[in-house]
Amino acid sequence: MPVSHKICSKLLHAVEQTAETYGMFQPGDSVLIGVSGGPDSVALLHILFALASGLSLRLGVAHLNHSLRQKDSDNDAEFVESLAEKLDLPCYISKKDVRKYQLENKLSPEEAARCVRYAFYNSVAIKNRFNKIALGHNENDNAELVLMYLFRGSGLSGISGMPPVRDSQNTYIKIVRPLIRSTRYEIIDFLTSKGLKYVLDSSNKDVRYLRNRIRHHLIPFLETSYNPRIIETLNRFASIARCEEKWIEDIINPLFEKSVSAIQNDKIVLSVPMLDEIHIAAKRRVIRKALAKAKGNLRRITFSHIDSVIRLSESRKAHGCLDLPDRIRVKRNDDILIFSRENKALRELNEKSDKTKTLDFEYKILRPGKNIESIFVKEINAHLKFCAIDIKDMPDIYRAGHQIAFFDIVDLNFPLILRNFRQDDRFKPLGMSGTQKVKKYFINNKISGSERSRFPVLLSRDRIIWVVGLRIDDFARVKPSTRNVLKAEFLN
Repeated sequence: MPVSHKICSKLLHAVEQTAETYGMFQPGDSVLIGVSGGPDSVALLHILFALASGLSLRLGVAHLNHSLRQKDSDNDAEFVESLAEKLDLPCYISKKDVRKYQLENKLSPEEAARCVRYAFYNSVAIKNRFNKIALGHNENDNAELVLMYLFRGSGLSGISGMPPVRDSQNTYIKIVRPLIRSTRYEIIDFLTSKGLKYVLDSSNKDVRYLRNRIRHHLIPFLETSYNPRIIETLNRFASIARCEEKWIEDIINPLFEKSVSAIQNDKIVLSVPMLDEIHIAAKRRVIRKALAKAKGNLRRITFSHIDSVIRLSESRKAHGCLDLPDRIRVKRNDDILIFSRENKALRELNEKSDKTKTLDFEYKILRPGKNIESIFVKEINAHLKFCAIDIKDMPDIYRAGHQIAFFDIVDLNFPLILRNFRQDDRFKPLGMSGTQKVKKYFINNKISGSERSRFPVLLSRDRIIWVVGLRIDDFARVKPSTRNVLKAEFLN
């Protein structure tokens, strides 16, 4: 048997096995193949074309022109159209302004392209009655994605990589990846042996993108210096993680159902007492599921968002509110947490709320003597305690947390003033070279408008020295020359 025929047969057989293992196709399936014109999608098209009669598949080709590379993008669309024509397959091509979508939705170029592309595939599949969408992702793509998620500090759901089969936006349409157990090298060998042409996207070499740095720099380095089979290893790792993720989800589902008090359209209501009874790891997953149901997905939801919801549920305050990406709002109302997707932008709702509700207070703090000075701030239901200590008695600053602050008492002018945050407030966050608006600091640290009243400011002679509970100003920090210290503790 000629070498070229062996290569072709090997990849065809591998795809057949993958499809059978994961139940990708059933006789009579209608399969829409996403074809960019690159090597992976072109190989997938030809392989499924070769297998279609044996599997009784109806095929179609879909291509989205992202309009990101001007003439090159148009040429790619023409190439895919001619390819489909040669194989006598229906071809669905659309041109979208991905950059405009990116700017409107504040996404990265890759994320914007992905969102628009998948929406296009789904639309074509629905309109033309395809029940499967086949994509050309391979083992190398999956390994790169696993590393990307590892670098982001993702949990099991991220590092489990790309599932071979998953639901699309419409549950009756499945997305399948027949090449997911084949390597990029095997795919290129297949194309070369059959003399098949394809196009190359120049942006795939742009190392400004993390994925490309992983592809062109990191993985070759890992292969030569650590593990020549790193692609296989990462895919095995992802497969194990995916299996364990499914097992954990089976355990979480009953806990979620037990924690849900009500489900109404885009609103999910969780019981705070029920959340209090479960382990923190399970609690995070229950909250993730609630957010996913309210939002429709978990894009732009980070670990810090999940932990913010947990802090809201564990707070001694019976009421509170969090604003999360994509108009998601989480409200605490006594013993329930309400997850909802608002119809209006949260900024508009907050502005309306700000006009009807103001929180204005001011307290004076005298220089403490030997005893601890304590004040109760009724407006935010919180206590602050102050005491003067010798530098020798000061605990480890770095383990104290944000609820406790230390100042060089020599730099302070008493009485100190504790008041509510105001729009024009500025301070110099510890470690920064310049000043910053407190409002900007809140935004950067994902403190929503409704939460900001919980963080008063402490001033010494009109200068903010502490955004209470968050960060001190550089001005009155403890220095090597400091001998006497003011310790301030925030209890909310």
